[in-house]
Amino acid sequence: MATPDDFAALYARFDAAMTDVDCGAKCAPYNEYGVPFCCDPRHAVPTLYRAEWDLLRPTGLWRLWQDDDPGETQRLWAETPSYQVPAVCAGPSRMCAAHRGWRSIVCRSFPFFPYLSREGAFLGLTYYWQYEDRCWVISHLDRVQPAYRAQFVAAYERLFALYPQERATFRHQSIVMRRVFGRRHREIPLLHRDGGYYWVRPRDGALRPARPADFPKHGVYALAAQMPFPDEMEDGP
Repeated sequence: MATPDDFAALYARFDAAMTDVDCGAKCAPYNEYGVPFCCDPRHAVPTLYRAEWDLLRPTGLWRLWQDDDPGETQRLWAETPSYQVPAVCAGPSRMCAAHRGWRSIVCRSFPFFPYLSREGAFLGLTYYWQYEDRCWVISHLDRVQPAYRAQFVAAYERLFALYPQERATFRHQSIVMRRVFGRRHREIPLLHRDGGYYWVRPRDGALRPARPADFPKHGVYALAAQMPFPDEMEDGP
């Protein structure tokens, strides 16, 4: 059974910067509330492993999630696995800047999840496609740092050892992604654990090498990339 000490060790080994810039500062201007989408529970509610919650609860930086609508609260809690709890930051939405070491595993991972092949092999990182229109990182996969990728893989290998059921969870998530992208006639971008970049063919899961510059941009980031000075445009609407 996982313990708070297991998560303290995971935190220490999974702390590399995801990109070479503060990605939250890139997406926050496009959120009407002025905070990064991943820090806004109106867009994403993190789940914490119960042993992780035991580690974080004494800090006072997190609280269990409740919506203003009791029905919504009940729904999300019912959908959360028994070994996890939905929780949100108890302080300002950008508290991560001051308390970076107390970010949850989900916060460190977002927008990525571990991609598993049809056979169940953990191949690397792909992303929650529901956030393509909002997340700056998804439109800039070439900016993900090698150290972050390596730490992500190591962290989830450890999580799979602590929670074997999580492997099945993410294998199912990968199946769903292949189905969704297949219906959209799109290939899946993959940041492989070997350090390379690949396209995944949804029909059979086959891989082919990719150039990170060819991964598409989405939403406002696609529009910004077409402007004469895209770097300046991405600093705000």
